[in-house]
Amino acid sequence: MFNKLSAFCLLLLFVVQAQCIMWYLEPNTRKCIREEIQGKVPVTGEYKVSEVPGQKVNFVTQDSKGHILAQKEDVQHDKVSKFTFVTETYDTFEICFSSHVPQRMYSDSFSTNFIFEKYIFLNKLNLWFLLSDQRGMRQEVSLTVKKGIEAKSYEGIGEAAKLKPIEVELKKLEDLSEAIVQDFARMRKNEEEMRDTNEATNSRVLFFSIFSMICLLGLATWQVFYLRRFFRAKKLIE
Repeated sequence: MFNKLSAFCLLLLFVVQAQCIMWYLEPNTRKCIREEIQGKVPVTGEYKVSEVPGQKVNFVTQDSKGHILAQKEDVQHDKVSKFTFVTETYDTFEICFSSHVPQRMYSDSFSTNFIFEKYIFLNKLNLWFLLSDQRGMRQEVSLTVKKGIEAKSYEGIGEAAKLKPIEVELKKLEDLSEAIVQDFARMRKNEEEMRDTNEATNSRVLFFSIFSMICLLGLATWQVFYLRRFFRAKKLIE
């Protein structure tokens, strides 16, 4: 009984997934996170970007075909933003954050009234400020992604359908059982595909081995007859 309960808990961990990660986004760079998700699966997420004056961060979620599922330009800093979508088919989805540091040009007109040495010094100082501004600063990005059962709001479903708390729990268990069945079906399908691939590969390797042996035997036989004919022509053997 205990082993069955442990196995069921492990299945819950696989079915109900919530990922929370944090990283530093370098200026003028793009960071993407990819994951394979089954079809008809709801996905929700929250993200937060630390504030750096003068820098912009864009957010986009898309599938492998380039279809945009969620997008936001110039993300508000230090504020939690949310996104949600439902996958249509089994595919690889990616969540990307891109940083943009605008180039600011500084005027050197104020330095024309100084002597040549000060003018050179101020130009170098302005150049250093320009490069420092273009280089920017890295920003901290935190992302939380929920999918499947964890992404559904059962409180809202219960209020909309006027369900009792016990009915909401039963609805959640029903969806969880269905998700487990779907995962088992998916694993069985993957196992069948892998078995078919292995059998096809073994058959191809066997046929290639037989073909290689036939070619080697044919080549060896041809060499024997060729050398025998050559030595007879040279009268080295009878």
